Amino acid sequence: MRRWSRWLNRRTLALALALGLALVLWQSATLAREQALASLKRDADTELRLSATGLTGYLSRHEYLPELLATRETVKRYLSAPDGQDVMPLNRLLNRFRSTTGVSDIYLLDAEGTTLAASNWHRPDNFIGQNYRFRPYYQDAIAGHYGRFHGLGVVSMDRGYYFSAPVWLDEVNPDATPAGVMVVKVRVDTLEASWQSPGTSLLVVDQNGIVFMASQPELRLTSLTPLAPPRLAELRDSRRYADEALKPSGLEVVDHLANDARLVGFDSGPLASGHYLLGVTRDFPTLGWQMHILKPMAPVIEAQWQAMLMGGGLYGLLALAGGIGWQRHRLRREREAFAERERTTLAQARDELERNVASRTRDLLATNRRLSDEIEERRRTEVTLRQTRDELTQAAKLAVLGQLAAGINHELNQPLAAIRAYAENARGFLARQRHDTVDANLGEIIELTGRMAEISAQLRQFSRKSGEPPSPVSTRACLDYALRLFKARLGEQQVEVVFDTPEEAPWVLADLVRLEQVLVNLIGNALQAMAQTPSPQLILGVAAADGCVRLWVDDNGPGVPEDQRRQVFEPFYTTKAPGAGLGLGLSISARIIDDLGGRLQAGVSPLGGARFTIELPQAEHVLPPHDESHAT
Repeated sequence: MRRWSRWLNRRTLALALALGLALVLWQSATLAREQALASLKRDADTELRLSATGLTGYLSRHEYLPELLATRETVKRYLSAPDGQDVMPLNRLLNRFRSTTGVSDIYLLDAEGTTLAASNWHRPDNFIGQNYRFRPYYQDAIAGHYGRFHGLGVVSMDRGYYFSAPVWLDEVNPDATPAGVMVVKVRVDTLEASWQSPGTSLLVVDQNGIVFMASQPELRLTSLTPLAPPRLAELRDSRRYADEALKPSGLEVVDHLANDARLVGFDSGPLASGHYLLGVTRDFPTLGWQMHILKPMAPVIEAQWQAMLMGGGLYGLLALAGGIGWQRHRLRREREAFAERERTTLAQARDELERNVASRTRDLLATNRRLSDEIEERRRTEVTLRQTRDELTQAAKLAVLGQLAAGINHELNQPLAAIRAYAENARGFLARQRHDTVDANLGEIIELTGRMAEISAQLRQFSRKSGEPPSPVSTRACLDYALRLFKARLGEQQVEVVFDTPEEAPWVLADLVRLEQVLVNLIGNALQAMAQTPSPQLILGVAAADGCVRLWVDDNGPGVPEDQRRQVFEPFYTTKAPGAGLGLGLSISARIIDDLGGRLQAGVSPLGGARFTIELPQAEHVLPPHDESHAT
């Protein structure tokens, strides 16, 4: 009977332990799931808010452009009589605005919806001659309103957002009708590229239930939910989405969670491997869009497993502690003296362990604090270093400007003296009623002021800071611009300038302003080196090979000794006389070229002087010729 009672007690205890373990695991998983879902939803809300703000800002910053272009006198003059005028100046104007603002395309429609001029006139798939009368943005603008529209381009088949504005030739007459429509197209794929964040999928759904933008390319131009055949046929007939099939995205609601959140999945495609939290949606009333964010449930599942392991481990420790206590209680009567000795030993060991743990914890906390301080100090140092480098780059540029001041002053004094003479003569001719001569003098004054503006524009272009990403740049345009800044000094020193460039100079992938700064610095150094050289000669060369472009500046000055060719690129190292330079020009130039993905080297010129060579990646796509001009 005692045996049976003992066996029954053991079975009851084992069952109670198993049920307790199951309860602890279930409770731990439930609590961890709720907390992980709440955290995941907060993260999703934050990411969606930032992405929505970026989308609104990206589109709204171009909204003003069609209205601005519609008021341009060049546009109105051409639209008043398009048959008797050359359209190319207008095409180039639109392309300059497109390049400056970063939009996809700008084009002008007549009153019938036919494209008269476009920024992409030089491409095979240009819009000129295309009729867009069926587009809502044309219909809104020709009715006198500002239009908005999104869809696929009929010619380019690219997704874009369109802004349109009416062009009025008679802005005073209240009964006048628009003579044309100015349209600006903004591509959306550039913004989508910034959404490529691991663990997050963004969807933008329009008023038709079509996924117009998505971080997953396979989901673009699919319907969020299946469309009825009549509705699908209606959308295809509207030509908003061209000939796209508009297939269903495969979204399926797996479960409804708290606070209107849903657990969804996909029956196919790149997101078919798991479930996702769809808990936050952002509306765009002006655009008629909704932005959704999908967060994978993997962190929630991982949090559940971790909580279950921790809860099960803690439960096991408690059960083990209870078993040990029961065992000790059972043996205490048998070996009380031994148990007391063991308790004392265990207490001492535990105290020692706690002291060791406390000591190690204090050491680790102190080490962590020191490490955090060092990391923060390093971050501040890097920020300061970056700011100092940028300031030194600008300071070097302004130092070169100071050297150019004398030449620029000479260039400006001549037209100023001529302007004063023409103005005094005009007053005399005006008193004699010789209006034709007065008009001619005023024309000369206008031409001279234009020349002065061109000189000052060169200085503004050179002195401004630049942080643009690398883009295709004409090497010949950079060399010509750098020489224009030294026009006066070249004449004073009677320097012979020789171009060693191919008929069509190659283009490089660089930053226009920073490359010009480097060339100005190298040419200025060469002129200083040849200050005492009889018959000074300057050679500017360009050559391309194997995807790389080399630019070199040769002079017949004293040259750079071989043992100094590495040192000249070190900060504050200079071979000039005291007070003639800080030794920063070549160091900053080398850093600029390195940042552009190239390198700057010093060597020996065939003329016997110094040769400085710039190597940069060759640009794959060359911009049209009009894009080479400098913005003033």
